[in-house]
Amino acid sequence: MLLERKMGRRLMLAAAASIGLVASVGIAAAEKTKVAAIYTLPVEQQWISRIHKALNTAAERGDIDYTFSENVANTDYERVMREYAEQGQQLIIGEVFGLERAARKVAKDYTDTAFLMGSSFGPVGPNFSVFDNWIHEPSYLTGMVAGSMTETNVIGMIGGYAIPEVNRLMHAFMDGARDVNPDVKFIVNFIDSWYDPPKAKESAFAMIDAGADIMYAERFGVSDAAVERGVKAIGNVIDTAGDYPGTILASAIWHMEATVDKAVAHVSGGSFEAADYGQYSFMAFGGGSMVLDESLVPADVASAVKAREVEILDGLFRVNVNDARPSSDN
Repeated sequence: MLLERKMGRRLMLAAAASIGLVASVGIAAAEKTKVAAIYTLPVEQQWISRIHKALNTAAERGDIDYTFSENVANTDYERVMREYAEQGQQLIIGEVFGLERAARKVAKDYTDTAFLMGSSFGPVGPNFSVFDNWIHEPSYLTGMVAGSMTETNVIGMIGGYAIPEVNRLMHAFMDGARDVNPDVKFIVNFIDSWYDPPKAKESAFAMIDAGADIMYAERFGVSDAAVERGVKAIGNVIDTAGDYPGTILASAIWHMEATVDKAVAHVSGGSFEAADYGQYSFMAFGGGSMVLDESLVPADVASAVKAREVEILDGLFRVNVNDARPSSDN
């Protein structure tokens, strides 16, 4: 009888422990931060792909429950924001260039929801934070590569829209090139689209015909033209060297993980507030980096660029920020 009692007690304790384990797992699952993202373009587009990648990484770690909508038209953006807020998403991430007023209006209506939006403007309390890909530092470094390696002293540059977020990267690239080669000239054009590879490709052809032997590929389509005409290219935001072997000299890479992780930590910890998260795209926070194809870049050029990279990381060199629209040299 005593043995039966002991066995019964052990079974009860085991059952209680099992229930406690299930409960703790349930609590852990419930503690995942619910995050929704809204994208105006496909997740394959380079800028958006970096946000999507960072959020997927957080989801794979078990930090967040992640859902997203892509190809959302500007006219539908406010509606989608409201739907996600109504669903109880704790953090909503996206880009609101071109619809700032509407997005900020939504944030005011859902003050218990955290918003982190790519924006040209500042944060607004209590819950609307902003970010951007501040990769001007690695862009400067890739400019050093281009300026050192151009043989015609003509570099072509094609951007999407002439907004501050694009302008500052292009200016940083131009500064890097000029610092190592004062004779370099630039041909600059904007295609007024975030995704129009054929248009970007045609613009690149025209620049190559005008003497450009290195192309700054801020948009898709430029590197395709470089391959067809046998010139080199510089990548932006993502590393496409594998898609264009023998063509991409270097790329300025954006890593959104530092920004996402900081925002998620603040939301889960109950400390999220309106702030500018732009600094987390700086190289010092791991938000930006440069990749270099050393099979294409001479050793002395690679060495000089890496030395400047160390100076940036050590705080001994500051890359200038210029948001003005860049223009072609006469």
